[in-house]
Amino acid sequence: MKSTHLSLIAGAAVLAAITGFATVTAPGAPADTAAKSATLLPVERSSLVCPAPSNSDLAETQYTAFTPAGSGGEAKGTAELKPALPVADDEAETDPKKVKKAEEAAKKAKEKADKPVLAVKEPGKPVVAEANGSGAPALVGTATGRLAPGWAAQQTTEVTASGGRGLLGVTCTAPDTDFWFPGASTAKSRQDYIHLTNPDDTGAVADIELYGPKGALKAEVGDGITVPARSSVAVLLSTLTTEAVDQLTAHVTTRSGRIGAVVMSAEDNVGSDWITASDDPSGTLVLPGIPADATSVQLVAFAPGEDDADVKVQLMGKNATFSPAGNATLHIKSSMTATVDLKDVTREEPGSLRLSPVQKDRATPIVAALRVVRGKGDQQEVAYIPATGPVGARASVPDNRAKGSTLSLTAPGATAKVKVTASAGSGGGEPSVETYTVKAGTTLAVTPTAPEGLKGAYALTVETTSGGPVHAARTLARTEGGVQMFTVQTLPDDGGTVEVPSAGQDLSVLDD
Repeated sequence: MKSTHLSLIAGAAVLAAITGFATVTAPGAPADTAAKSATLLPVERSSLVCPAPSNSDLAETQYTAFTPAGSGGEAKGTAELKPALPVADDEAETDPKKVKKAEEAAKKAKEKADKPVLAVKEPGKPVVAEANGSGAPALVGTATGRLAPGWAAQQTTEVTASGGRGLLGVTCTAPDTDFWFPGASTAKSRQDYIHLTNPDDTGAVADIELYGPKGALKAEVGDGITVPARSSVAVLLSTLTTEAVDQLTAHVTTRSGRIGAVVMSAEDNVGSDWITASDDPSGTLVLPGIPADATSVQLVAFAPGEDDADVKVQLMGKNATFSPAGNATLHIKSSMTATVDLKDVTREEPGSLRLSPVQKDRATPIVAALRVVRGKGDQQEVAYIPATGPVGARASVPDNRAKGSTLSLTAPGATAKVKVTASAGSGGGEPSVETYTVKAGTTLAVTPTAPEGLKGAYALTVETTSGGPVHAARTLARTEGGVQMFTVQTLPDDGGTVEVPSAGQDLSVLDD
C-alpha cells in the first residue's frame, strides 16, 4: 500500500506543476508539516485568451506577449497565441452548394487558426504583432516548458474616432469558471459587450447574472449561453434585460467548461475601454493606480453573500492614507450594487483605494471596481480599475512604449521594497533594473526607466523583495486630438510557481 500512495503523490505533484493547482498534502499529514516541506516549482503549462479587439474599422491593435527571464525549467517549450475559430451559424442548411461553401469556409478558418499570430521564442524578450480593423479575431493560446511561468500578453487598441473612440488595453486572461464585473452597465448611453472566449477543444456553457442598486435584474435571457470550442461569443448586456441601469454588477459563471471573460464598454462622449474582472470576493480590497489628474472617480461595489457589508473607504495617497471627505464609510446591501461618486479625489497626486471592514470581526466579502475619467467636456476619456491581488513574488505587464507608461505601486500594510525590470525591447535594447521603496499606506507613481537602445515595445516585471504586500497598476497614455487617452492594467501575482511536496517529505504517516 505504501508504494501506491507514493505513486499517487508523485503524480499529483506533477499535475500541480503543470496546472498551477494548490499544494498537495499527504493523507493524514498535518497542514503545517505539509507547508514546511513544500517546494516551489515553476508551472509547466499555462493558458491565455484575448477577446476580439474592436468592432470599429478604424481600430489599430497591437498584441504583445512576454515571458520573464530566469524562472522556467529545463524544457524548451512553446508559447503561442492563435486565432479563435468563428462561431458557425446554427441554422441547418439544405442547399448543397451552400453546404459545400460553408464547409470550405470552415476548413480555411481551421487552417488560419492553426497559424500563430505571435509566438514567444525566448524568455526576457517580448514579441509583437499587429491587426487592424474590425476583423481582428479573439486569440487563444498555451505556453509550455520554460516559457510557461509568468507568461503574459496584452492587446492595446487605439480608435481615434467614432463611438468607440479611446485607448483600449486589456491583459489577456487565464480561463476560469467565475467572474465578477462591478461597473458594467445597461444604460442607453453605454454599449457594454461581455466577451466569452473558450480556449478548449470542447464547448462551454455560461450564465450571466446582473445586479443593480435594487438587486437582481429581470433577465430575458442570459442562462445557458453556449461558447463553442476554441471560439468567442460577445453578448450585449442591454439585450439581456429591459431595465436600463447606469452602474451594475455582472456575474459570469460556467455550468461546464472554462472561459475567459471581459467586458468592452463604450460610453457616449466619454470614450471606451475594457472592464476586467474584480479580484475574488474578500473583506479587504485594494484598487491601485488612480491617475493624479483624474477628474472623476466612481466606486462601484457589490456584496455577493447573504450579509450586508460596511466598509471603510480610504485613499492611499503620495504621503499618507486618509478617508475622502463625506465618504469615509460605505454600506453595501446584500446582492445590491452600491455606487459612490468620489469626484476628483486624488487632487493632482497619485492614489490607490483601500476598502476594509468597519468592524474587523465582520469582514463581509465584496467585489469592487473604479470608473475613472480624465479630461473634461468633449475631451473626456474613461478607464476602469478593478480590485486586484498583490504583486506577490512577481508580476509582469507587456506593451510599454518609450513614452506614456506610468507604474503605480502601493503598500497598504508594511513598507516594502520592489525590484522593477524593464525587459529588452521587441526590436532591440538592453534590460534595465530599478529598485523602489514604497512607504506603508502610500502610493508611489514612477516613470519606468526604458531599456537602453530601446526599439519596439518592452515589458515591466515587478518583484517584491521585502516587506509588503505591494499592489501595482500600469497606466498607458497618449494624447490624440487634444484627448488624453489612457488605459490601466493591474499586476496581480503571475502564478508562475506552485507549491508541491518536496522529495524529502516524511511520508511515514502513510504506513498502515
